[in-house]
Amino acid sequence: MDFLNFLDFKITDVIDIVLVAALLYYIYKLVKGTVAINIFIGIVIVWALWKLTELLQMEMISSMVGGFMNIGLIALIIVFQQEIRKFLLMVGSTNFASKRNFIRHFKFLRHEAMPTDTDVTAIIGACEKMGATKTGAIIVIERANSLDFVRSSGDTMNIEITQPIIESIFYKNSPLHDGAAIVQDNYITATRVILPVSNERNIPLRYGLRHRAAVGITEKTDAICLVVSEETGIISYIKNGEFVPYKNPEELINFIKKDLE
Repeated sequence: MDFLNFLDFKITDVIDIVLVAALLYYIYKLVKGTVAINIFIGIVIVWALWKLTELLQMEMISSMVGGFMNIGLIALIIVFQQEIRKFLLMVGSTNFASKRNFIRHFKFLRHEAMPTDTDVTAIIGACEKMGATKTGAIIVIERANSLDFVRSSGDTMNIEITQPIIESIFYKNSPLHDGAAIVQDNYITATRVILPVSNERNIPLRYGLRHRAAVGITEKTDAICLVVSEETGIISYIKNGEFVPYKNPEELINFIKKDLE
């Protein structure tokens, strides 16, 4: 009889399962590609074990695992503080409820990817040109989280993206070359932007303030960042506070387009 009751699903049970699945999906997206992914997988396994022991009425092991889950809550908040911050920023974002971003957040329900409006090829082309002349640059591409809190520190723009425009902004004698440029859709919406600098100690010493600023803004938001080194001319791609390796410019373009879908 208990087994039959277990199979007696109500509509609220279905909604509950869908909401939990969506929550787990978002958490996975936030920690994917970071060292926190292994911790997340471990937590899911322990939680599944806890619920299984409860279902099988294995009271001793269930109480032990349950006690571990309850006591470890504070520790998990500390471990995932950056990811929790990003999640809350995503939920509270001023543009979260817009039609385009609403569809983007639930893209796992669609079969076809939503094409990006951003001219990624022009951005990478400009970065390659600037890299060849060792012209330093930092470009922040906005995604779901609003960047208004840093955009206000720079000069407001509304310039459609082209390769020559990007190169001219970061030209060493240009009055706009200091600071970061923010890209939203296919427009440069701000230049000379001051970004928060990461205090992460694991960043190699060969990286300067541009790279630390790129890590800082991608730690605090879901934005992605491109940095052209003034010393080496190398183009770095930073996402979720991590440097993303790539083999060639074509692969980098594909990475960015996928991340902007």
